Amino acid sequence: MNIDLTDTTSSRINSALVQARRATGTPAVGMVLTLVIVTDEGNHYDALKAASEASKEHPSRILVVIKRPGRSPRDRKMARMDAEVRVGGETGTGETVLLRLHGELASHAYSVVLPLLLPDAPVVVWWPEDAPEHPAKDLLGQLAQRRITDAQATEDPVATLGLRAETYTPGDTDLAWTRITPWRSVLAAALDQKHSKITSAVVEGEAYNPSSELLALWLAERLRVPVETQISEGPGLTAVRLETADGVICLDRADGALAELAMPGQPDRHVALQRREVSELIAEELRRLDPDEMYAISVKFGVSKLNGGGTATATAEAPRGAPAPPLPTRDPGTTPSPSNTPAPPQAPPAVPAPPAPKPSDLKPGGKTEGKAGGNGENGGKANK
Repeated sequence: MNIDLTDTTSSRINSALVQARRATGTPAVGMVLTLVIVTDEGNHYDALKAASEASKEHPSRILVVIKRPGRSPRDRKMARMDAEVRVGGETGTGETVLLRLHGELASHAYSVVLPLLLPDAPVVVWWPEDAPEHPAKDLLGQLAQRRITDAQATEDPVATLGLRAETYTPGDTDLAWTRITPWRSVLAAALDQKHSKITSAVVEGEAYNPSSELLALWLAERLRVPVETQISEGPGLTAVRLETADGVICLDRADGALAELAMPGQPDRHVALQRREVSELIAEELRRLDPDEMYAISVKFGVSKLNGGGTATATAEAPRGAPAPPLPTRDPGTTPSPSNTPAPPQAPPAVPAPPAPKPSDLKPGGKTEGKAGGNGENGGKANK
């Protein structure tokens, strides 16, 4: 059942939800959480589709906040909210409300969403893209127990990981971390079978893939060995190689679906390691609402140990983006100028030597006549 509301309020939306539940014969509320999706008009369809698939596993009330601030000054000054209430059908046992905030109201989504939250139920906020720099300080983020972002949807994923480490608050997570859960599971199981000292590791993945960086940082933090990332043609993560004293442990996934695990002294085996849809990633994140401590440890460990140029070494000492050392006053080989040449230190003033005596001042025997201010035998008295 769909109910369209134009120029409406939160109170009318709540009334429409009660009316829709009664019309579909499900007056009881059987939802376990509220999922708030903050997006725009161009991306809301894919995000809502993924959330609806995830709600089959986690029945929830989905609030899709679509901001439309307007282009002209007149549109930006207006404040109007249009809503679409969906109950039953594709939403299953959950509820979906599309909130289109026009004009000035787009900057006050907090006041619109707050009355629509399920009482006494956890709140999860998901930004499919264009997440705030500090999700926990965002007004909508302050309502949530979990805040989900996606570094892969940004222009510079690695720089975004650095920002996520600086602004991390318990409850934050990123879909780039969720994507490597199967890889971490297989590698951990492989190391449980082969107890051998690991000396180094290599992670291969396509360019601008934050999941490759996070996997390398997780390995570096857990194993305390140098971990290097290399660029491949993809798709996504393609291989992980662990150098051990007995040989190489290699997990290779060339086609994005089926991986091959090779271990020293054991036959090669195939592992199902298919790339997952966003709906599966969201469903995994909704299974746990407590802080992901391992994500926090990994992203904080690696943000200062990544190198530029597409290759990262997780144990490197020079951090990415570290400030350059202070420049000298003058570069070697440049011509000195008054602005860049320091002034030489001034020598202390020299003490003047006493003047040489004149022949007329000498007495027989080579002694000097005493004069005013002189140093003769007369103690500075004038000659008579």
